[in-house]
Amino acid sequence: MIAQVNGRLAAKQADRVVVQTAGGVGYEIAVPLSVMEQLPPVGESVSLATELVVREDGWALYGFRDESERRFFQRLIGVSGIGPKLAIALMSALGVERGARAVKERNIALLSSVSGIGKKTAERLALELADKLGEFEEPAQSGSATPSTDGAAAALKALERLGYGTVEADRALRDVLAADRGGDTETLVRRALQRLTVG
Repeated sequence: MIAQVNGRLAAKQADRVVVQTAGGVGYEIAVPLSVMEQLPPVGESVSLATELVVREDGWALYGFRDESERRFFQRLIGVSGIGPKLAIALMSALGVERGARAVKERNIALLSSVSGIGKKTAERLALELADKLGEFEEPAQSGSATPSTDGAAAALKALERLGYGTVEADRALRDVLAADRGGDTETLVRRALQRLTVG
């Protein structure tokens, strides 16, 4: 089990990063949009909580901001029909707190709005995890507003409201973030739109 990777951020791509450890090993790690948004520039040090997923067709490493995000990912992939890619898509589109709340409240419409998650899969998520995600919900006093740190999640929702599909909007935002061009929600939306209209 590879539970954590510390090192220098060697590369950023649209859906994954490469972290080079002090020993010279470079780990390719797939990350949700929220993690991509908060990564430092290439060349700086980074630490990610990681989950190694072993499948017949290969091994893959997934990275998260902290242990809580990693546990949420583990819960998701424990559900039949939810693989790592779908779990990452859900975490990118909804974030941990909003995703956990959607499952607990059995908000099938919101869950099935995530690219790749149909109504039956959303219902299975709610059935199997509704009572098991309490630790990931936002504290009641924080209200239902999206945390300010999740500018990329807010930008993703804004692009969806403009008519762009989740997949293409997610890809455009990842391209912006991979180019070390972050910013507030408005800036992210504007830069993503530039890529979407050119593409």
